[in-house]
Amino acid sequence: MNIPEYMCESYDVAVIGAGHAGCEAALACARLGCETIVFMVSADTIALMPCNPNIGGTSKGHLVRELDALGGEMGRNIDKTYIQSKMLNISKGPAVHSLRAQADKQRYTASMRKVMENQDHLTLKQAEVAELLWEDCGDGTKKVTGVKIASGGIYPCKAVILCSGVYLNARCIFGEVSQYTGPNGLPRATMLTDSLVKAGLEVLRFKTGTPARIDGRTVDYDAMTVQNGDNPVVPFSFENRPEDIAREQIPCYLTYTNENTHEIIRENIDRSPLFSGDIKGTGPRYCPSIEDKVVRFPEKDRHQVFIEPEGEYTNEVYLSGLSSSLPEEVQIRMYRSIRGLEHAKIVRNAYAIEYDCLKATQLKPSLESKQIHGFFSAGQSNGSSGYEEAAAQGLIAGINAARLLQGKKPVVLDRSQGYIGVLIDDLVTKETREPYRMMTSRAEYRLLLRQDNADLRLTEIGHEVGLISEERYQKFLEKKENIASELRRLNETILGASENVCEYLRSINTAIIHTGTSLAELLRRPEMTYEQLAPLDSDRKELASDVIEQVEIEIKYEGYIERQRQQVEHFKKLERKRLPEDLDYTAIPSLRLEARQKLQQLRPMNVGQASRISGVSPADISVLLVWLANVSRGTSASDPEETEN
Repeated sequence: MNIPEYMCESYDVAVIGAGHAGCEAALACARLGCETIVFMVSADTIALMPCNPNIGGTSKGHLVRELDALGGEMGRNIDKTYIQSKMLNISKGPAVHSLRAQADKQRYTASMRKVMENQDHLTLKQAEVAELLWEDCGDGTKKVTGVKIASGGIYPCKAVILCSGVYLNARCIFGEVSQYTGPNGLPRATMLTDSLVKAGLEVLRFKTGTPARIDGRTVDYDAMTVQNGDNPVVPFSFENRPEDIAREQIPCYLTYTNENTHEIIRENIDRSPLFSGDIKGTGPRYCPSIEDKVVRFPEKDRHQVFIEPEGEYTNEVYLSGLSSSLPEEVQIRMYRSIRGLEHAKIVRNAYAIEYDCLKATQLKPSLESKQIHGFFSAGQSNGSSGYEEAAAQGLIAGINAARLLQGKKPVVLDRSQGYIGVLIDDLVTKETREPYRMMTSRAEYRLLLRQDNADLRLTEIGHEVGLISEERYQKFLEKKENIASELRRLNETILGASENVCEYLRSINTAIIHTGTSLAELLRRPEMTYEQLAPLDSDRKELASDVIEQVEIEIKYEGYIERQRQQVEHFKKLERKRLPEDLDYTAIPSLRLEARQKLQQLRPMNVGQASRISGVSPADISVLLVWLANVSRGTSASDPEETEN
């Protein structure tokens, strides 16, 4: 059927998708003054949480707090709609502390939708984008001119941000059942992939999955271990104080699979589309299905299952740890073999979902396409997984789309500035062959990139961009000064070895002093806390808890922090060595063939990024460094190694 085309209103930016990436991208563009339209296949997809009912978690909490420090919305929204909050890994060092909050799914979506609907310069449109419109620039690149929707409407624009999530050609599968829908039975997007391929973009096929939702009335909570939230809670947004968001929390529960559960899975493994070959997409290594766990870890006799409420006004509970694509009747048997779930009734079946996404190495670190000027991509359309990873990319893509139109340089965070920098650098530099998940182990400088100091690292950038208000910025500067002045005071305040001082030190089970010692030296002791210094510190003044936290960490981990700062300086030297955009790597004969091919294909911005490309060895980097030195000296040698010798 021929659908007639017709011209619609023009916009500065069009955002395709209104999930977590799309919301942040659209809000950033609109708040920076760009007339923005966001398209979604259904208005019900706005900030939808089709999988786990939480925000944050190990390393993901870092992303949300960084996003908030830059002026994003996710942290504020979860602070308004959480039903339980907990700081994870608290028994370990501060580098791996991660905030995680259970969300009321319906309220989270409704709250974000309200923000979107009331944002100036932002238009919401329920429509499927069928085609990306572009023109040839004549130099081998293209330029975005607009988008076309399924009904034939053409929306001219200067920039497009793809935030399609898992909706592109989506297919939901469990057992022998295959449903051609997006998550939660919502419509999928069927037309855009062909247009992206036609524009010269490489598309991959990935897979993810989700557990069943159970009727909470059929769960025996007394047979499980209760998991309560923290009191007081730590807000995700640096704009909030704990007392501002305090509320009664809802508990979660912990149970385990057992050998009976595993036997049911093994008996039916051939009916899982993951193992039968029906699913072609690549799944996430670090978020495996229960079938994967049982097959890959046969030595384990049990796996954790967290029972998480979906919201305050629903009985549905989420079975975290039990993602599956087994047939429905097998799911029922499997769940009912678990302690506390013997009478469980399924509200929504577990399923796997396949979808199209872009190969992220086609993007610049700004998340703009290398081939199509003005085309950006963010979130699961870049092959990542998780709400938090998506939101972080959406914010950066939105900022950079707006800055492109304003004639400003893009904001690019490097690996020493934030987990967001690590995330994006990994996506655009390394060839991701499976859905990418953020982990603390991926961050080389994680002692510097803690969740507690995200505001100190990134608020300056958020303010310079224009997403942090002047009022919030002044409060940030006050906090920064309070930290600096208290660190100076503690280092400069000397205690004498008087009997009163020594008697107090004995009373709190720490060694006495024999000569004048600074308060900072005492606080550096592992067993000493800032509060324990109070009886010895007559000049202390009242400080906010977040200021005290920073002071204590800076003093206790001073040696480790300084060592990491030196590592960052070495890292930045390589990042500062720019590589020419038009460099022909095939003309550098001392580079190995694989390195030439990878460098020519990925076109890194600097030597540091080049060093992280798979297939580029340290020897290849040495060749590049020599080549750069020769170019700066004006040496015209075809072989840089020969010139060096």
